[in-house]
Order: sequence, then C-alpha cells, then structure tokens
Amino acid sequence: MKTLIYILPIIIALFISSCSSNDDNLILDETTALNQIQTLSNTDHDVEIFSTKNKLEQGYNNIYLRIKDKTTGDYIKNANLTWKPMMHMTNKMHSCPKSTIQKTEGKETLYNGYIIFQMAENATEKWDLTIDYTVNTISYTVNDKITVPASSKKKVTVFMDSDNTKYVLALINPDTPKVGLNDFKIGVYKMETMMSFPIVENYMIKQDPRMPSMGNHSSPNNTNLEYNTTSKMYEGDLSFTMTGYWKLNLMLYNNTNTLIKGEEVTDTNDSSSLFLEIEF
Repeated sequence: MKTLIYILPIIIALFISSCSSNDDNLILDETTALNQIQTLSNTDHDVEIFSTKNKLEQGYNNIYLRIKDKTTGDYIKNANLTWKPMMHMTNKMHSCPKSTIQKTEGKETLYNGYIIFQMAENATEKWDLTIDYTVNTISYTVNDKITVPASSKKKVTVFMDSDNTKYVLALINPDTPKVGLNDFKIGVYKMETMMSFPIVENYMIKQDPRMPSMGNHSSPNNTNLEYNTTSKMYEGDLSFTMTGYWKLNLMLYNNTNTLIKGEEVTDTNDSSSLFLEIEF
C-alpha cells in the first residue's frame, strides 16, 4: 500500500507531462499539411509564412502565418495582423489585391489570407512584404523581400476598359483540376490607385474553355460565373473532357450587362483577348 502511495504521484506527474506534450504536438501539427515558405523576423518574434504550395508565385496565393515568441518559444494565439505586399519597380512602386488576415478556423496559432501578385519578379524588380501586428496592445512590424517567380501558365491578367480603368482578374479555383465538372472561381479587382485594389462586385463572366491542340474543341455543362456575396468571388462550373492544355476564354460584363473585355470564340476567332490557362 505504501508503495502505491509513493508511485501514484509519479504516475500523475507523468500523465500531466504527457498531456502537456500532446498539447504542444497539437499546436505543431497545425502546419503539418502546409509548406513553410519563409520567416520574417524582428527582435521579439519570428513570423512564419506557410502555403499549401511549395512557393509563392505570380497569381493567387493562399497564405498562412504563425508568430513565434523568440523568448519563450511559444506561438501567439491572439494577434491582430495586417499586411502590405509591395512591388519595387525601376521607376515606381505598387501593391496588389489582397484579403484581410483572419484567425484560421479551428486553429490555435494559425492566421490566413490571400495575396494576388499580378506580376512576377525579375532581375531588377522585386516584391517585399510588410506585416504589422499587435500582441496584447503592443504593435510590431516585420518586413523583408519575398520571392515571386512567374507562373508556368497564365493565372492572372491585367487589362483596361474603354475608360482606362485597370482591372486585375485571377484564377482562384480549380487548384487541382480534374476531368469532369470543376468548381470554377475567379477574383476580379479594380485598380483605384497604386495601393488600392477593391473587389469588383455584381459583374458577370461568360466562359468558353477550349483545347487549341485538339481542334479548339470546347466542353459541355459550363456555366457563367456569378458574383457570390459570401466568398466575394465569381463562381460557376467548369468542365474538362480530357487532360492537357486548356485556354479559358472569358468575357467580362459589368452590372449593366455591358461588355467590358473579351470576345466570343467563333469559326473566325479562335480566342478571346481575355483568358486564363490550365494544364493538367
């Protein structure tokens, strides 16, 4: 009996230690399905950047963030974050479309949002990223250059309408296309200034996917993309009958049903001037 009395506290201590260890592992496991892209640092914190992809790239990027306290090694659970991506060109600077940063649903230490890089870096023009955040009412900032190479296919396009208003249109989904019917999602943004890219609401997008290498044939059961007030994206159905290279011909209409950009594909016109690309 005395032996049991002595052993019992040890068992309880080991159980508590095991639970604590498991809690730590749960926090670490929040990024197991993600790829760490880069870390931005200041004196107090490391801000870790993650993605479902292996790198950032020109076009739409779904980005996850995690803040590590350098002193304690703990990850911050209740921060408020904003960000500012900036392209440094040879003669000017500009930002790009981006979302707010939210706490990732069901996660303790992860925050996420998206950034749409409308142009890729080159030898003399680079992107950097500033992240401002507060922890317990104290403000912090991190900033560093980020790598944004060109995408292999056209996933984002920039164009002007007849009034010289500039738009950014980006492919959001399908991220992993398949033969058959796919959820099709596009983001549309208006360039108000070099720093402001508000979402364009209540337009409409007609689509006509074609396979140029196979007689420019189309596919059945495609639908127009309508604005979704919840996702704030344009959504429809996109059909692929086979794998390969597809050109997604588009026609963008404003809220008065006036054509803004794009042309119909016909026997004498094999492509719209407004298009995106997918190959799988």
